[in-house]
Amino acid sequence: MLKHYYTIARDGVVETEIKKSRFICHLKRVANEAEAQEYIQLIKKEHWKANHNCVAYLIGDQNDIQRAYDDGEPSGTAGVPMLEVLKKQELKYVIAVVTRYFGGIKLGAGGLIRAYGKSVSTALDEIGLVSRALQVQITVTASYPASGKLENNLKESPYTLLDILYTENVAFICSVDEEKVKAFKKELTNWLNGQVQFEEGEKSYQESKQLS
Repeated sequence: MLKHYYTIARDGVVETEIKKSRFICHLKRVANEAEAQEYIQLIKKEHWKANHNCVAYLIGDQNDIQRAYDDGEPSGTAGVPMLEVLKKQELKYVIAVVTRYFGGIKLGAGGLIRAYGKSVSTALDEIGLVSRALQVQITVTASYPASGKLENNLKESPYTLLDILYTENVAFICSVDEEKVKAFKKELTNWLNGQVQFEEGEKSYQESKQLS
């Protein structure tokens, strides 16, 4: 599993008008190619009267699957520029389908490349991007006398404190980037002079908004 990657903040649809043609960009997270193909068919069914439904998607930890379809537009003028926008933003596990309703003004090859690229980049700007980091849930157990210092330090640290449980001892449920687990344990051990125990739990992706 990737320790970190970028994707869209949410699924969404954004429409842009360029020289009287409507460019409707549909963005969606997809886990595999089957989901991507299913989404393409859904959009084509919804916009069956459209002149074109062009596609680009990136799937896989290393972008193992990259696809670009022009759907009747001149070769290389739609799917590829759409794909390049996704790649430039370093996105993963995302599909873009741009539906075009022709407005009567021909754009030419260069105009089409710019229009399809702009449709995707505009949609990404509006919908937003997120950073997804693989984190480990760690239960940190300390004695009651030491718990106050630990709680204060955790709240002032960059680590995520999810919950505090009070039983025989005090258990702090934390979420830590997988690549920072060793540093986390070392830092907390130093805070309490070794009087602390750790138990690692499940791994999951946590999202944070990507700053533009």
